[in-house]
Amino acid sequence: MHKQRTEELLCTPLPNPDFLIMFMHHLATISLITFSYVNNMVRVGTLVMCLHDAADVLLEAAKMANYAKCQRLCDLMFVMFALVFISTRLGVYPVWILNTTLFESWDIVGPYPSWWVFNFLLILLQVLHSFWSYLIIKIACKAISKGKVSKDDRSDIESSSDEEDTQSPTPKIHSSATNGTNRANGTNGYLSGTPCQDEH
Repeated sequence: MHKQRTEELLCTPLPNPDFLIMFMHHLATISLITFSYVNNMVRVGTLVMCLHDAADVLLEAAKMANYAKCQRLCDLMFVMFALVFISTRLGVYPVWILNTTLFESWDIVGPYPSWWVFNFLLILLQVLHSFWSYLIIKIACKAISKGKVSKDDRSDIESSSDEEDTQSPTPKIHSSATNGTNRANGTNGYLSGTPCQDEH
């Protein structure tokens, strides 16, 4: 059973094209949290987490506005997210945090084995920040040319308001023989045999 589950996890197609990048990001983040605690560098770990959370809130707000089909709010939130992301992760992070951990800590405590690992992970995070900033700028340039933020190219799962606007709503008939399920993935929330409008 365990072997079968492991094979399923390893052999299934990746959900997003940037799965490996996100996986590296999460491994680096978990390792940084652990190393900052173990090496008594909790202040650095806390600063890194706070710095990352500042932009994440705006990204989620932009996604919610997109799902609610509030395009102007989505665009505004995306611009605010881009400004905060780039300024914190390409400005504040390397100037204050990387400078302190790479150079100032070298003078104060000198290098020790976990210092190398800790700083390698911080530099890896900076490389990922640079890559994501490039993608954000690319999306922003597309948004300026089109007049609105386009669909996230990475995600096949999340739908944007562009896709939903082009689809015409068609009534779905659910047969009572399937008890309101569509047989593909179980119940869909409708248990009656009456027609219903697609609200998504």
